[in-house]
Amino acid sequence: MRRLVTSFAIGLSALLCACAPAHEVQSTQGGATMQVYYLEIVTTDVDTTCAVLAAEHDVIFSDPVPGLGNARTADIAGGGRIGVRAPLSEGEQPVVRPYLLVTDIEASITAAEEAGGEFAMKTTEIPGEGIFAIYFLGGIQYGLWQI
Repeated sequence: MRRLVTSFAIGLSALLCACAPAHEVQSTQGGATMQVYYLEIVTTDVDTTCAVLAAEHDVIFSDPVPGLGNARTADIAGGGRIGVRAPLSEGEQPVVRPYLLVTDIEASITAAEEAGGEFAMKTTEIPGEGIFAIYFLGGIQYGLWQI
């Protein structure tokens, strides 16, 4: 299991490093950017995942943050954060979920629903952090985040 978690963390690190900067993608339409505001990793081995990412990227993960499901967080380039936490229930599976920063979460929810997205959570506030939503589209989990 430790080998699998380490391989996962190394693969995720490569993914993060492959994007320059890791959190933004330049659009070809009008120069807009898309920003990953929060990258959530749900894993059964929080300590090993944090240790590998911390060693590879020279960052320090926080103590568990109760408002983020006890995720341990670290800053990513450009102002976002990465959060690593354990599943919150027996039914929650490990996942890597990007939360994209949006200026109007209601409009983003409408757009995702019109595209066929199914929401697991809509406009949930985390005091001091912002509002988020989670949806599924094409077998992938996505998050929206408004600050």
